[in-house]
Amino acid sequence: MKIYTKTGDKGTSALFSGERRPKNDEVFEALGTTDELTSHLGLAREYCDEQNNGLSEKLEKIQCLLQDIGSNIATPRGHSNDARKARTTFDEDGGLVAELEKWIDDMDETLPPLKNFILPSGGRAASSLHIARSVCRRAERRVHPLIDKDDADSTTGKYLNRLSDFLFNAARYAAQKEGKEEVIYKKQKAGSNQ
Repeated sequence: MKIYTKTGDKGTSALFSGERRPKNDEVFEALGTTDELTSHLGLAREYCDEQNNGLSEKLEKIQCLLQDIGSNIATPRGHSNDARKARTTFDEDGGLVAELEKWIDDMDETLPPLKNFILPSGGRAASSLHIARSVCRRAERRVHPLIDKDDADSTTGKYLNRLSDFLFNAARYAAQKEGKEEVIYKKQKAGSNQ
């Protein structure tokens, strides 16, 4: 199979349902953002591997789950047959969201209490996880209009919401494991460097 198909040359792409839509359709905005997120997670995994902080396997699982979310998004619930919808249902029982919550709670037990806003910081692994977190928030914003129209499972939005919380804690955890300090937000005044 060739990597190029030429089917999108006229500005449309196909969904899993077979329907073709313009490339700037909100479905493709959501898909593109989840794809961007998984790319950032790939980079974060590399930094986590360098650090050997124990996050890499979790991030790989999340990348696979983002592919599943993409399948759900690419199969608009109101425009797809039952067989395709059944193949692309996401986290019907909420077990994947619960797993993220457990991971968050486990990290919380090792992290110092958060008393101030922190800036994305704490080393390469932590900073790359902060970038992934902010892209995850955008992915959630792109997916919710689809959920509101019943074109995507509501669990996709729940997972992305909890994932951004996980990525925040993972960034803090990575900084702690690397022995890097997190930069605390300080209100700035004109003419000062501090």
